[in-house]
Amino acid sequence: MQEHLYNPNIERAVLSAIIFDPKIFEEVAAKLKAHDFYLPFHQHLFSAMEELTQDDKPIDEQFLRSKLTGIGKFDEMGMLDVLSANPISNTAAYLGEIKAKSSKRALAALATEIKKVTIEDDLPAIEIMNLVEKKLYEITQNSTDEDFRESREIALSMMDEIERLKALGNSKLIGTDTGFRNLNEKTSGFGKGDLVIIAARPSMGKTALVLNMALKAIERNEGVAFFSLEMPAEQLMLRMLSAKTSIPLQSLRVGDLKDDQWSLLSAATDDISKKKLFVDDSGYATIHHVRSKLRKLKSRHPEISVAIIDYLQLMSGEGGKEGRQQEISDISRGLKQLARELEMPIIALSQLNRSLESRENKRPMLSDLRESGAIEQDADIILFVYRDDVYREAKEKEKEMKAKTEGKEYKSEFKKRLEEEAEIIIGKQRNGPTGTVDLLFQKNYTRFIDASPAGAFEVIYEEGNIDMSQGKIEIS
Repeated sequence: MQEHLYNPNIERAVLSAIIFDPKIFEEVAAKLKAHDFYLPFHQHLFSAMEELTQDDKPIDEQFLRSKLTGIGKFDEMGMLDVLSANPISNTAAYLGEIKAKSSKRALAALATEIKKVTIEDDLPAIEIMNLVEKKLYEITQNSTDEDFRESREIALSMMDEIERLKALGNSKLIGTDTGFRNLNEKTSGFGKGDLVIIAARPSMGKTALVLNMALKAIERNEGVAFFSLEMPAEQLMLRMLSAKTSIPLQSLRVGDLKDDQWSLLSAATDDISKKKLFVDDSGYATIHHVRSKLRKLKSRHPEISVAIIDYLQLMSGEGGKEGRQQEISDISRGLKQLARELEMPIIALSQLNRSLESRENKRPMLSDLRESGAIEQDADIILFVYRDDVYREAKEKEKEMKAKTEGKEYKSEFKKRLEEEAEIIIGKQRNGPTGTVDLLFQKNYTRFIDASPAGAFEVIYEEGNIDMSQGKIEIS
């Protein structure tokens, strides 16, 4: 190992400084871990200091000697070298040097591991790239050293934000436009760094809603990154074109178009082809995969204003975790951290548990989220998509089937509508009210549009309890 990867003298100086002034240990421990030291005895000595601190015992030569002797890790010469090191008064530079050399050693070890898994183990390329992404992220996290932000810097930053908002005039939209007036009114848009969860049962238009949001974003000349884990990019584009042109989706699927529709489709296709829409439809994604691709895309295209993941439960874990719930926890936390890092909202679609189907009132609530604990904790906004006609139609079909099996006639009172009422239930909003926003769903075009603003929102604040027994949300 070359000398630029370690410096035992600096390590001894820091450890000696702690022994002579134990009060600085907390400062050092906030920036260094035992594995950041190169010499094994130095690692053991630092770990012993941590244990003595946790046990509320003094960090001195006698207690350190006793602690290390008890586990067979004491080195007389090593201790003498530490105690005889020159005392230092300013440890900051020394800590930075130890951390930097630790990161270099980790990178060197990673280079060796890459060679081994590539040449000797002959692992598939995708596994190697995932391993490298994971290890690099761990090294990056270990090398991060951010201190408290001071009051002056925070205050000035906040003033800049207030001035930005003032320049918007009376607009209540201060975040990324959701694409829907009624939803903007109650959320003020999706904020920078927000993790937004949109959840629904099958057939409710989970995917259609975010495609509408994406379409409206690119029409504003903003960029959108879309991770599609279930549907190929061509199908997503087909739905977007239907929503944009008002040509029925089924007609587009079979190419049954009139001359004027062909012209309309051609113009819409030409327009969308010039927009900044980026789709990853590989069908596979881990949090490291998403993080790597999104960082690169954002650096090349700063105009990217939102990322969409369809959907969260189809993302793969990194393995080694105790169960799927822990994997989902890591994924949701990773998405939240990535949203903050890139200063943009990340929208992730999520599944709901089947258990809500057994309730009389099937409007979703937070407890219906699959692996709800971690998702609910990390999300800034949770939206549920609900269309009552889906359940009314299903109920009528059940009655019809039952009548047929009994040899009876049944005349259904349910009438299919091309335009159905839809509800966006705001189940959680960290910086605003919860409640329901009314939209309309145009089935032929898989398109959501704003409903009449009058009576479109029923507010409840998080201090209240939710009572959905009557199909409404009220404070109790």
